[in-house]
Amino acid sequence: MSVPVVLYGAPGCHLCDVAKDVLECQQQLLGFDLQLVDITGDAELEALHREQIPVVYVAGRKAFKYRVEPAELARRVAAASQSSAS
Repeated sequence: MSVPVVLYGAPGCHLCDVAKDVLECQQQLLGFDLQLVDITGDAELEALHREQIPVVYVAGRKAFKYRVEPAELARRVAAASQSSAS
């Protein structure tokens, strides 16, 4: 089972674009499921994430805000993959 990774962001957000690029590059290496969520126009998501975008969740847990560190992403995906396998 592949680990779900969700990026919450918005159009016109430079850091969101950078995070998306990092995630797409790492997705090929790590094999996780990537979902991109545009928070624009969703009052609940705007309230939760607007001040911190991009926000990235790995296996349902908040993992990053503003920047994605590839080594830490790999560690979190591997840990989530192991816990879902057991």
